[in-house]
Amino acid sequence: MNRISAWFTCVWTLAAMLCAPPAFATLKEGAVAPLFTAPASVGGKEFTFSLADALKNGPVVLYFYPAAFTKGCTIEAHNFAAATDDFKALGATVIGVSYDNIETLDKFSVSECRNKFAVAADGDQKIMKSYDAVLWFKPSVADRTSYVISPDDRIIFAYSALDPTGHVEKTMAAVKKWHDSHP
Repeated sequence: MNRISAWFTCVWTLAAMLCAPPAFATLKEGAVAPLFTAPASVGGKEFTFSLADALKNGPVVLYFYPAAFTKGCTIEAHNFAAATDDFKALGATVIGVSYDNIETLDKFSVSECRNKFAVAADGDQKIMKSYDAVLWFKPSVADRTSYVISPDDRIIFAYSALDPTGHVEKTMAAVKKWHDSHP
């Protein structure tokens, strides 16, 4: 690619980002969370994750991320890994979902998720589509969207932002609020 082409590509990308619609989760608080099962991995060990089964144990933090081993997704995975014990103390389960295949997630669950929480494969994008968590400018991947789902299958918190740094704090606050109102 020559310098002029590279410059136009850079300008086009910047313009697309600046003109992007604001990020927001489209499943609203109070909506019924779509139940799903998916191949998942925690600590490199594969299993079938069932949202219905996880909700029997308490709220679920369901977060979507674009792709394993990318900068933002690695930061977010590290942040969720560091907070997993705090989520568990409040009775919550954390599950990450991306379009990545299970083999990739086996590795990601060990290195970036630090064996702390499961990540699920959504290669056919059914889960991300059912949660309106598709990245608008690259619809083959998930948007960075986090949900907290109560044990009665209801969305109690939704947040979308490509910046990975706020997701853990915001979902933790929602889980704490739910926990405090359900002694």
